Amino acid sequence: MALFHVNFFSETLGMCTAMDVILPQRRNGMGVDTTREAKPVDVPVLYLLHGASGNHTDWQRKTSIERYVEGRKLAVVMPTTDLGFYTDMVQGSRYFTYFRDELPSTVRGFFPNITQKREKTFVAGLSMGGFGAFKLALNCPDMYGAAASLSGALDMAGHLAENEPSVIWDQFRLVFGSADDVKDSEDDLLYQGERLLASDRPRPALYQTCGTEDFLYEDNQRFRARFLDRLPLVYHEEPGTHEWGYWDRGIRRVLDWLPLDSASVTYEMGGE
Repeated sequence: MALFHVNFFSETLGMCTAMDVILPQRRNGMGVDTTREAKPVDVPVLYLLHGASGNHTDWQRKTSIERYVEGRKLAVVMPTTDLGFYTDMVQGSRYFTYFRDELPSTVRGFFPNITQKREKTFVAGLSMGGFGAFKLALNCPDMYGAAASLSGALDMAGHLAENEPSVIWDQFRLVFGSADDVKDSEDDLLYQGERLLASDRPRPALYQTCGTEDFLYEDNQRFRARFLDRLPLVYHEEPGTHEWGYWDRGIRRVLDWLPLDSASVTYEMGGE
């Protein structure tokens, strides 16, 4: 595998931002003709999103993600959203617009071998990133073939309605406004799931996992109860809290679940 640290300017955000990118690297034993130069094309991609306390480096520093994707012929893009919750903030930057409209084309501009196909494009994340992954998949089902939430914050309207005095709740209001602002909006995942069911748009495969001792367990139970038998949703739980040991185990299950067998890589042969 090859690891890239990419710093670049975003037109949508109006500032410099960053992402880490893991790419498959051709080597002996991959089952390709090594007598001539060959490069993978149309490589499946997983956008892997961080949580509220982290940034684009978290998955690299706190899990063995690079080792886990070895041999899977999968690119992994780990971008940053700061504390933007993958949302066009009420007071702040337009992170949802950035992730929906700018980031995919930027990634393909830097790495043209990465796929443009929906069925080979996946998104996953933890906590805030679990919210972001399901938000992107439910709002943009034409872009993503599969999405996974690990301990995701899946009921943001419910959290805002609790009106708890804390630093993170103050941040929620800068991002989302009030509970009434979130209800029936692109940030209301329960509403977006119902909208998708009422439409004729494609339905991404969904994977949801949460520890039974996690403070977001009730969030996840509400989403599961609403959609388990109605959307293509796989649900997993086990004992665990909101911590990296759980997510390190969880991302391995997500990688095993992704439909990579159907998202095959092709190779383009170089000249003599």
